[in-house]
Amino acid sequence: MVKGRTMLLQVEGLAYAYAGVVAVRDVSLAVGEGEVVALVGANGAGKSTSVKAIAGALHPSRGRIVFAGEDIAGRPVHEVVARGITLVPEGRLVFPQMTIMDNLLVGGWAPRARSERARRVDQVFALFPPLAERSAQLAGSLSGGEQQMLAIARGLMCNPRLIILDEPSLGLAPRLVRELFRLIASLRDRGVSILLVEQNVHQSLKIADRAYVLEKGTVVLGGTGPELIGNPYVREAFLGASQALSSSVPR
Repeated sequence: MVKGRTMLLQVEGLAYAYAGVVAVRDVSLAVGEGEVVALVGANGAGKSTSVKAIAGALHPSRGRIVFAGEDIAGRPVHEVVARGITLVPEGRLVFPQMTIMDNLLVGGWAPRARSERARRVDQVFALFPPLAERSAQLAGSLSGGEQQMLAIARGLMCNPRLIILDEPSLGLAPRLVRELFRLIASLRDRGVSILLVEQNVHQSLKIADRAYVLEKGTVVLGGTGPELIGNPYVREAFLGASQALSSSVPR
């Protein structure tokens, strides 16, 4: 619990294994209303597995996922989306043979957003003017940065209370990365809660209200963005040192 903030998502003791190989063993985290929470860690730490389980794409073997007061652990994706959680997956995964507009309309097909799709289109076009200018263009012809914009815009079409962004800066040029993080901060300012999985740890911690560090499928550190930027372990592991995560965390 965070003092003075209503928790929208609370995850306790989350675990998941792929064909008997444990990927996530004990993940607990929380996201408050109107908060950016970053989930950071090395490759293979369990970040993407954790958020896929939260979004319903994976069925956890253990743990509680409470969203807006309801335990949603194990519910299928369409039910999780209907309750207000949207996952923007790693790799963008736009529909390349469909237009920008059609990609957006597919994103707005969830029951909670269907009746307001036209208004949601106007809202995301206001956030992403380049998409509005080329709404009839095929998504597959867009640059990597433009496809990432479209992927986020499509996620926002569901009118989510919580949007999960999995590695949104992957493969983007530095200028586009800076624009992306400004966009994430602006979404938070509009009241959208955000769970952010990112390997760009410095930028993530700069905009995050709070953050968690995962190692080997377990949360090993948590705190505010500034606290973790100043943490010696985080600085050594992520913010400039070349060595990988160590097997132990200073207490």
